[in-house]
Amino acid sequence: MLIHRRSRIVLLVACILILIASFFSSILLGYTDTSFKNLIHSFTQFNGSNEQLVIQNVRFPRAIIASVVGASLAIAGLFMQVLTKNPLASPSVLGINAGASMLIVLSITFFNLHSVTATIWLAFLGAALSSLFVFGLSSLGKDGATPLKITLAGVSIAAMFSSITQGLLVTNEVALEQVLFWLAGSVQGRSLDSLVMVLPYIVFAWVISLALGGKINTFMLGEDLSKALGQNTALLKGILVFLVIVLAGGAVSVAGPIGLVGIIVPQIVRVFVKNDYRWMIPLCGLFGAILLLLADIGARYLIMPEETPVGIMTAVIGAPFFIYLARKGGTVK
Repeated sequence: MLIHRRSRIVLLVACILILIASFFSSILLGYTDTSFKNLIHSFTQFNGSNEQLVIQNVRFPRAIIASVVGASLAIAGLFMQVLTKNPLASPSVLGINAGASMLIVLSITFFNLHSVTATIWLAFLGAALSSLFVFGLSSLGKDGATPLKITLAGVSIAAMFSSITQGLLVTNEVALEQVLFWLAGSVQGRSLDSLVMVLPYIVFAWVISLALGGKINTFMLGEDLSKALGQNTALLKGILVFLVIVLAGGAVSVAGPIGLVGIIVPQIVRVFVKNDYRWMIPLCGLFGAILLLLADIGARYLIMPEETPVGIMTAVIGAPFFIYLARKGGTVK
């Protein structure tokens, strides 16, 4: 057991080091390459050069946003899989991202709301409405909310909200130009102001998430056994739904609907720590941040000098992975 624990600590430390390397690579690499020395000087000996302006105003905010969004989406995906007992569940597949996006587009189209505060709260509200619809619809019938019913309800709600979003954009070309790049999911051109507004909620959700590992381990033994051990399963489910809304809604409000991160990352982490959620939650956060940072770096080189939205990169990576998981019954072999 001690060796097993040591190996997990080594994995955690390795992920932290890889995250640091990915973070600095995100700042240094791209169409305007720069050096680590210039990165240091941009914060200690700023001279107003083009490279230092790019580092301070573009690359540094972009790396922070990618890290926070990637970690949040990965943890949200893990919690969706716990709630639905479906290894293919994620905020994007079950309509959470689509609901948040739909309300933001609706506000821009009809009310011309562009403020950071409005976007954040609309994203939270859209994510909450999606969750309400999905779990409400799947609870209908004598069997209650089974994993299959939750998945079908989520796919249906996602399709409905996506269709509404597209319909709104077709009728308003101005709104289409304003949100098209955002809808693809991107961390390019995002300011730290939007992240600063939502970061306290996300950090609060991270802290609560890290405290739930042991309780989720008990819950995954089976609901009846969990109740026999004294666990309030209804309260735990409510907290997990709340955390998904905050994490997924906050991520969408900053970077748009980036899909499939919540599916890919938990499956990769399970290879290393099986289903011990005390380790899965922090590792999912680290892996999610690393994945989105690396995907964003790749997006810069795909059609250089133009840049591809990182949401397209995650889709390119995630779609084959999703198909593989579906063929293997939802687990990495």
